[in-house]
Amino acid sequence: YAIIGLVLMPLYYRLNLTSIYTYLDGRFGRHAYKTGASFFLLSRTVIAAFRLFLVANVLQIILFDNYGVPFWANVIITILLIWLYTFKGGIKTIVWTDTLQTLFMLVAVGVVIHSIQERMDIHNLFAYVSESKYSRIFFFDDLKSADYFWKQFLSGAFIAVVMTGLDQDMMQKNLTCKTLGDAQKNMFWFTIVLVIVNFFFLSLGVLLTEYAASHGIDAHKDALFPTLAMEGNLGYVVPLFFVLGLIAATYSSADGTLTALTTSFSIDILEIKKKKATQQVRIRKQVHIMFSVIMALTILIFKYFIADESVIAKLFQFAGYTYGPLLGLYAYGMFTKWSTNDKLIPVIAILAPALTYFINYLCIKYFAFDFGFFVLIINGLITFIGLLSTAHNKPEKHKRDDGKRS
Repeated sequence: YAIIGLVLMPLYYRLNLTSIYTYLDGRFGRHAYKTGASFFLLSRTVIAAFRLFLVANVLQIILFDNYGVPFWANVIITILLIWLYTFKGGIKTIVWTDTLQTLFMLVAVGVVIHSIQERMDIHNLFAYVSESKYSRIFFFDDLKSADYFWKQFLSGAFIAVVMTGLDQDMMQKNLTCKTLGDAQKNMFWFTIVLVIVNFFFLSLGVLLTEYAASHGIDAHKDALFPTLAMEGNLGYVVPLFFVLGLIAATYSSADGTLTALTTSFSIDILEIKKKKATQQVRIRKQVHIMFSVIMALTILIFKYFIADESVIAKLFQFAGYTYGPLLGLYAYGMFTKWSTNDKLIPVIAILAPALTYFINYLCIKYFAFDFGFFVLIINGLITFIGLLSTAHNKPEKHKRDDGKRS
């Protein structure tokens, strides 16, 4: 987050970017610009759909199945509600609703932790969690494992950089601040709060797992929380706050994602700034509806293909392949002065994830070595090397102040 606040944010504010991917246009050219925006659109659409799928699936189990509501109707209702208030209010509405939703989500987590603590008669919560085998952080015993500490540590740092600093959805909220100083202050406070919040969520995971084991409840991965909420004899308050907190957590990410996708596609792909104001409004509405439909269809596809997987694991695996080219592009653009063949950038950006997948597959098959989430760094490095292989020192005619659009 220091990299985001001290390196990326000054760049975005200096160039006064509406879409952060216009930087690539000035630094490399239009092919790089379109490539960066396209990878963001792909990444965010699928990742947002992953999250919504998880919530829709949980709500289906604990609520809609009891009333005979089919899964597709559940998904449509969820997307429609998100679309309605996002469409009406815009980014400023999202910033304020995010605050309220996040607050409610944290209250829900606190209520559930307190309830389980009472039922398990835990006097010292911190000591209980820290002594649990599920709270282990450092894994140094197996270098080949995906859980090896340094793989997790380095990939985690780079995941934070790409999924926040190189993500239009996350950055557009920070770019609503009037000054760079305000945005940096917001980011640094966010980092502190994030550490605390993550501790509570990880503690909740430990408590849920220990509670399930001690009560003989068979729950696995994404089904753990809803199963305990409905079948764990935790009373009526826990299921209520669980459902409300789950909805709040989902809306706090999904609403901003739809707006970010609309902004990026409209500005970066359709270039609506070149059109009349009345046309811009109409196009934005159409794009917003289009992404709502795409997200709903993607969730329905997930229902039949990843039901046996952990959604959060799939989310970060997917991010490693789709954000890798963005990592390589921005690293090359910011830390070298060389130009590159703009027309080859889409080819490099497509080949890099494919090569990364192939390398990881071969390492697992023949050496039992799993890169895990470290594939993000491998992907970015391959992209960087690909750009380096086409480098030349001659300034290109499209280069304008490292990305400032005229």
